[in-house]
Amino acid sequence: MTVAVETGTWQLDPAASTVALRHKTFWGLVTVKGAFAAVTGNGEVRPDGSAVGTITLDVASLDTGNAKRDEHLRAADFFDAANHPEITFSVRSAELRADDTVHVVGQLTVRGISRPKSFTARLVGADADALTLDAEFTVDRDQFGMGWNQLGMIRGLTTVAGTLRFTRTAAA
Repeated sequence: MTVAVETGTWQLDPAASTVALRHKTFWGLVTVKGAFAAVTGNGEVRPDGSAVGTITLDVASLDTGNAKRDEHLRAADFFDAANHPEITFSVRSAELRADDTVHVVGQLTVRGISRPKSFTARLVGADADALTLDAEFTVDRDQFGMGWNQLGMIRGLTTVAGTLRFTRTAAA
């Protein structure tokens, strides 16, 4: 498909974008899945084809389908939404490769703790006015101060998966 992505500013379309997570719990027997209902973001494609931008997740919008679990995830044991209401991913560099993959380098901030994060996304759709990226990567929650693990039930990495659709902003 290899296409040139238009330079300029791009705005995340929250209605057409999803960010979800999944993590094995109960000693790996159950996979807990959840999604953030409130996702915002924007970016800029520079004349050299590289991109920068920010994606923001509203922690309180996380929905796993279990109200009691969601309340616990928002509490101090995990995301501490009262003190850290947002998760951000700041894209320092995103470069489109010949095979429609995008090499992304950025910084993930959770609970006020920032860590570098790099991954490969896929450009799954693009035209002059919209582009869609699919990405998946893993996160070690201990690196962000979320070490709560009653009875050793929660082990391993959390997988974050997103489909992000951006629309081009009209030039000023």
